[in-house]
Amino acid sequence: MSEATFHLYDLKVEVIEGDKPFVCSHQLGDAFEVRGENLHFKTERPFSLYALAALLPLLTPKQRPLNQYDWMATDHIIACPDPHCGARFKISRIGKRMYERSTTTIVPLPAQNDWIEKE
Repeated sequence: MSEATFHLYDLKVEVIEGDKPFVCSHQLGDAFEVRGENLHFKTERPFSLYALAALLPLLTPKQRPLNQYDWMATDHIIACPDPHCGARFKISRIGKRMYERSTTTIVPLPAQNDWIEKE
């Protein structure tokens, strides 16, 4: 891998059963995939805007390599944001893709990047 590339994981987000009945529009097995910056829905079934809003902040960290002690590396089941709904959303890594920096941004690399953790 050259210094101008990086990897992101493809994700699948799937509706699974929780401990209570569903009260929202979710149906068991409803799912979508995240590939790069894009969401891919395989059916014409609706997906709750509120559930999607709750899931979105978790998806980009799940796409990236994580430290084994980071809670993001182990917590994969997310509750529906409606406290009365028993639906859960399972986030799974289903693949890995390599991206070129030049196709994702026009911002040049700074001389010193304090955002990158050095090992």
